[in-house]
Amino acid sequence: MKKIIFAVLSALLVCTVCFGQEKTSEEYKQRCNLLVGRLGITGVGIETIISHWEEDYPDDVDMLTAKFNYYFAKSQSSKVIEKNQKKFLGAEPTLTLKDSLGNPRSYFEEIFYDDSLFAIASQAIDKAIRLNPRSLELRFAKITSLMAYEKESPDMALSTLKSLIDYNYTVDHVWTYSNELVANDLFVGAVQEYCYSLFRINTPVSQEGFKEISEKMLKYNPDRTEFISNIGSYYLTVKNDTKSALKYYNKVLKYNPTDYAAIKNCVIIAKKNQDVKLEKKYLPMLANVSPDESEKVSARARLEMLNKK
Repeated sequence: MKKIIFAVLSALLVCTVCFGQEKTSEEYKQRCNLLVGRLGITGVGIETIISHWEEDYPDDVDMLTAKFNYYFAKSQSSKVIEKNQKKFLGAEPTLTLKDSLGNPRSYFEEIFYDDSLFAIASQAIDKAIRLNPRSLELRFAKITSLMAYEKESPDMALSTLKSLIDYNYTVDHVWTYSNELVANDLFVGAVQEYCYSLFRINTPVSQEGFKEISEKMLKYNPDRTEFISNIGSYYLTVKNDTKSALKYYNKVLKYNPTDYAAIKNCVIIAKKNQDVKLEKKYLPMLANVSPDESEKVSARARLEMLNKK
């Protein structure tokens, strides 16, 4: 209790000292980061610092980022909710109990959002993006927040991600991340991570989004095997169309004959269809390859579901 009281008093002292004279933007940033480190993202005094920071520097991207982080976190609250399903947004139950008949009852922690506070966060990140359109951090923060807010039906997140992909490949640009210039591979890898998230959510909207984003990336990168594999996984897990899935996995193997995930999925299809001929074709190939760390990351979305079929 004494530590908590001391931390709160320290926060109030920082605020008092901070506004005794005009501060530079960097001083506001340092004081804000200090409080966040001590008290957490929504700690006492942080909103006041951001408010004064905004008054003095309304177009400061660091201020807008801090404002976004504060109000996005502030908008959230959580409840443990019973749901009649094995997973929720790709997550396992927080708690599983049995009723009087021995039937399992699953409870999930669900995040709820205050619309007005989320709107403030969204306005802040949108303005930051307008002021610094080359920052991938800001772009990803926007998409990630929308995906969290929309849960099972990430329509706005998908629309924003599609627009960003088109922007990436049709506008002459230079991306930065943490104020450093970055190669296009970082962008491609991030999009694949969003595909993975959509795959895990596993709702009709997210499943179609998973396919649409993969197809859009292939429009600009026809030889990117991770997105070709994504389409194969869509047909296998969503449409239960092993013929189409196998076609896409074989296309991957034309580009990379040692692609572990594609071979593994072909083996899964062979076993699913009880096709001995296919098993004899792909099992020896599987025995001669092993996934490196990058392949494990790109393949985890596919294998997570496929291995349960």
